[in-house]
Amino acid sequence: MLFDELEEQIKKLEPDIKTIVTFWSNSGLEQEFKNLQTQSEGIDFWQNPHQAEILKEIQRIRLLRDQYIYITTVQKELPELIELFKQDSQELTKLKNEANELSRAVRKFKIALLLSDPQDNSNCFVSINAGAGGTESQDWAEILLRMYVRFCEQSDFAVDVVDYQTGEAAGIKSATLFIRGKNCYGLLKGEQGIHRLVRISPYDANKRRHTSFSAVSVTAEVPEIEITIDPNDLRIDTFRSGGAGGQHVNKTESAIRITHAPTGIVTQCQNERSQAQNKETALKMLRAKLAQKQKDEQAAKSASIEKKSIEWGSQIRSYVLHPYKMVKDHRTDYESGQPELVLDGDLTPFIESYLIWIGKQQAAA
Repeated sequence: MLFDELEEQIKKLEPDIKTIVTFWSNSGLEQEFKNLQTQSEGIDFWQNPHQAEILKEIQRIRLLRDQYIYITTVQKELPELIELFKQDSQELTKLKNEANELSRAVRKFKIALLLSDPQDNSNCFVSINAGAGGTESQDWAEILLRMYVRFCEQSDFAVDVVDYQTGEAAGIKSATLFIRGKNCYGLLKGEQGIHRLVRISPYDANKRRHTSFSAVSVTAEVPEIEITIDPNDLRIDTFRSGGAGGQHVNKTESAIRITHAPTGIVTQCQNERSQAQNKETALKMLRAKLAQKQKDEQAAKSASIEKKSIEWGSQIRSYVLHPYKMVKDHRTDYESGQPELVLDGDLTPFIESYLIWIGKQQAAA
């Protein structure tokens, strides 16, 4: 019965909402919001040298505050409406949609609480590289590319394909996305690693089961002032854009490949309008990778968190489409029996479980 289902759904949300209320009460954000609002309304605020930072902080707290008010208001009103319309199936169906929206809002707020690293709010680059296996792995890499694009669309992130290397027969050899939006690096950083697919291959005439791998790397965009690059350390090559047509093809050598000699790191961009824009984006990617390299080296020295090597066989997540259907994260043990939804961009439950897991790892270190 829908009435009982709704009551159970609201009951399951109570512990999470209690955690949110406790957080808000202890955070001091309400008072901080009022203080900043008063400051921004002052007649001489336009002269404040920190005006931009203050306005940005007001916006950040306002977004959290609006979510908090929505969650606590709906939690109070929804049980009363469910009780009022317990005999009206049409109204209960409408309330079911509202309960689902409340569940999504609670999950988003919980995730926001878990994103405590200042870098979490950065824009980021997501690179996907097909593993060994030819067409099968290249097709899998393209499926992952679509999954991340769909996730970005659902999360209201702006996403640009800045590099795209087509496969020999199907799929892609590699692709890089530049993603912009609130907390996009914090949400996607746990996607780094090896992703494994098990399915009946559409490219096998004998319909045999195949296992494919693709590697995903995620790096945060960093300000230019944080990473200094010596121009003498760079080798810059130009080439014609490749791809399957449209935005991926260019008749001039506008695509840019940059090699950083001291580290061997290579970045490239081919999808901007000009060679200068491609170079700028490739340099952004290089700064991000150099910053990540420094971060990884510091983490290795402190050994605060055990870090898996990024190599075939050390997959972070498996997507099994045959002989059963299951997506499993091997770090958190979180599972979903609906791989179609996951591959269509429904990554939020996996992201939430990863953030909780990594938080526990850091607390125990």
